[in-house]
Amino acid sequence: MSLEALLKWKSQIFEYQQKVRENKPPQQTALFDLTPKHCDPDQIAPLLLRLVPMSFYRMPVDSPGSTCLYFIIDSAASVVLYVGETCRSNKRWQGINTCKDYIASYQDLHYRYGLLSSSQRRILVGCSG
Repeated sequence: MSLEALLKWKSQIFEYQQKVRENKPPQQTALFDLTPKHCDPDQIAPLLLRLVPMSFYRMPVDSPGSTCLYFIIDSAASVVLYVGETCRSNKRWQGINTCKDYIASYQDLHYRYGLLSSSQRRILVGCSG
């Protein structure tokens, strides 16, 4: 990817995500009148969630099957790069994972072009179902 393509892509992602943050999201219709049992997705603010190390799967967990949503953020650009979900946070990133490759490529491009990036993981535990 060229420098120009990378900058254009980041700009488009930032602008789209900024519009979503600033405007009320469209209401999705439901077939059934169900009360959410977990969390309200409209209330999740990925940029404000608790920061955890990239090796969060090595952290102690309350139970062997901690459920979580996790967001990979470039805090230097204020963009969400990846959203993941797991019901086994202590096992999720062990071994091969396509997100690891995606983030490595993203960081490599920034290094190649001398751009600032700060990939971070933020996690919302016990919210997904």
